[in-house]
Amino acid sequence: MFGELRGLNEECGVFGIWGNENPAQLSYYGLHALQHRGQEGAGIVVKDGKQFRAVKGEGLVNDVFSEGKLEGLKGQAAIAHARYTTAGGGGIENVQPLLFRSSTGSLSIAHNGNLVNANHLKQHLERQGSIFNSTSDTEVLAHLIKKSTHPTFLSKVKNALTLLKGAFSILMLSEEGLIVARDQHGLRPLALGKLGDSWVVASETCAFDLIGAEFVRSVEPGELIVINDNGVKSDRFVEPAKRAMCAMEYVYLARPDSEIGGINVHMARKRMGKTLAKECAHIEADVVTGVPDSSISAAIGFAEESGIPYELGLIKNRYVGRTFIQPTQELRERGVKMKLSPVRQVVQGKRVVMVDDSIVRGTTSRRIVKMLKEAGAAEVHVVISSPPMTNPCYYGIDTSSSEELIASSHSVEEIRDAIGADTVTFLSVEGMVESIARQHEGPERGLCLACFTGKYPTEIFPDTILPHEKELIR
Repeated sequence: MFGELRGLNEECGVFGIWGNENPAQLSYYGLHALQHRGQEGAGIVVKDGKQFRAVKGEGLVNDVFSEGKLEGLKGQAAIAHARYTTAGGGGIENVQPLLFRSSTGSLSIAHNGNLVNANHLKQHLERQGSIFNSTSDTEVLAHLIKKSTHPTFLSKVKNALTLLKGAFSILMLSEEGLIVARDQHGLRPLALGKLGDSWVVASETCAFDLIGAEFVRSVEPGELIVINDNGVKSDRFVEPAKRAMCAMEYVYLARPDSEIGGINVHMARKRMGKTLAKECAHIEADVVTGVPDSSISAAIGFAEESGIPYELGLIKNRYVGRTFIQPTQELRERGVKMKLSPVRQVVQGKRVVMVDDSIVRGTTSRRIVKMLKEAGAAEVHVVISSPPMTNPCYYGIDTSSSEELIASSHSVEEIRDAIGADTVTFLSVEGMVESIARQHEGPERGLCLACFTGKYPTEIFPDTILPHEKELIR
């Protein structure tokens, strides 16, 4: 969305299709719809009978698949991936889908999420002779499948998936078909759809809308789906655990036109804005504006509930690509202004409510508040449509240490002082949960709230391979 301007970076996006004469072209459009989930690399692997062909590269989808690149990708099935660097770092060797060839058949894997036990599994596999071609945690799965002594390919896949801990929505393309799997907590979204006689799978339903596919249902936590010429077969590799969809998908990560777990993202964000307005009814202001793009829905909700008019007070320049960090503070500030501009006529002399989805490191909020005040805003009241992010995420968002999070070491008043706002108000955890998933039961309503509460749905630092797991890897 904003590169280094934003405090958070997205995860990855996956797309797959089976039974179509134009799988590469449809995957290209699917990746366009999922571009917001990863801008550092993209790839498509197509299957034509037993032949697998791949095109991948670093950069945006349009850069990777320039004219003519898709012409050689003929087949009936494909998986695709838009990458944001999480585990393993960058580099072309880590751009997915990963493709593995062997005498027993080929396998391609695309993964959204982060495996918290990947390093321990990798060390164990290396001691047994495995050699890794990338630093991606995704490659561990291929080695586990290859190492398995189970008699069939699908039983090998099931065996391998039971060893993974953390967040994963995975697509695999093999001679068996298109294989789809989601972790037992459902931390990352994954949807199944239909396009004529073809089956499609994607991280978000917005990819279905672009290609004209029909959303069928969400892939269930712990579910294993095999799609091939015989149809769609649903199975399980593990029983589902306590459902824990990442709350940040609704707050920031997903596109507003997507539906996740039966909940429209835009409407959830709008409800968060309305709840936030109720929780800070003490604020007196003249105008409400949202930080584009992910905060616009919440800003509209805030304005509707509070009665304060919504205005386009900040404009995003959509034609500015990524900017590298500049060596001086002056040039850094100029880089921010290239991407966001205040509308002086809207904010000048006004008490402004600036709605944003989160404060991570605080630097972006400080720069936006400064811009609004330089444009003549009399007051800037920063309201955040999520609670303070006090704990790191280990499931695929790039906040892997508390030092990166200003709320982990600063009070709300200290944050207000640091960013130069007149007031700062965060949405309560209860208000966020009620706004997102009010139709679900339980205090957490099927959401992962770890970055706000410190309560992680999985073990975070598995420091060993358990004896029964060693037997499975052997």
